Amino acid sequence: MENWLIEIIDKFGYAGIFLLIALENIFPPIPSEVILTFGGFVTTTSGLSITGVVIAATLGSVIGAIALYGLGRLLDVERMEKIVDKWGHILRLTKEDIHKADAWFDKYGYWSVFFCRFVPLIRSLISIPAGMSNMKFIPFLIFTTAGTFIWNIVLVNLSAQVGESWEDIVAYMDIYSNIAYAVIAVFVIAFLVYFIKKKKKS
Repeated sequence: MENWLIEIIDKFGYAGIFLLIALENIFPPIPSEVILTFGGFVTTTSGLSITGVVIAATLGSVIGAIALYGLGRLLDVERMEKIVDKWGHILRLTKEDIHKADAWFDKYGYWSVFFCRFVPLIRSLISIPAGMSNMKFIPFLIFTTAGTFIWNIVLVNLSAQVGESWEDIVAYMDIYSNIAYAVIAVFVIAFLVYFIKKKKKS
């Protein structure tokens, strides 16, 4: 896949970066780290600029995030309630649980959107619960754009600095991703244990 991504960036430049990053947000298995780091490296060997790569990547990422936000709006709380009515006894979920989760996201959702933009895979998927909770679109757009812009600036500039060693950045990003996933897994397990204990007591 990496060779295919590199070939598209080589051939289409900014447009290729925009398209690939937009697709990466909708289909997270496409590695944005490869797109951004190679994009940064290309600025040292072609007419592409760091500013242009960052802008193209940010626009693509925001377009992809908006698409997933729209999907989340289709899967709103009312639809989730219908799913819980049908499958809640198996999932051990109630409508009250859905409303609690929705209230939590209403309170902390904007910062969740911002910080999750720094976590591979999660950075794309966070747009779905944002839409499901009916987060106001303009604040969503501001927070997701800000987080994305910072992420892109860091990766593109780092890879431009290291030049032909850009693949080293990808390797470090793999380590960072694994650590981030491990931390998230610990938090999810802790939350599930707390949730199950609370349900048993009630």
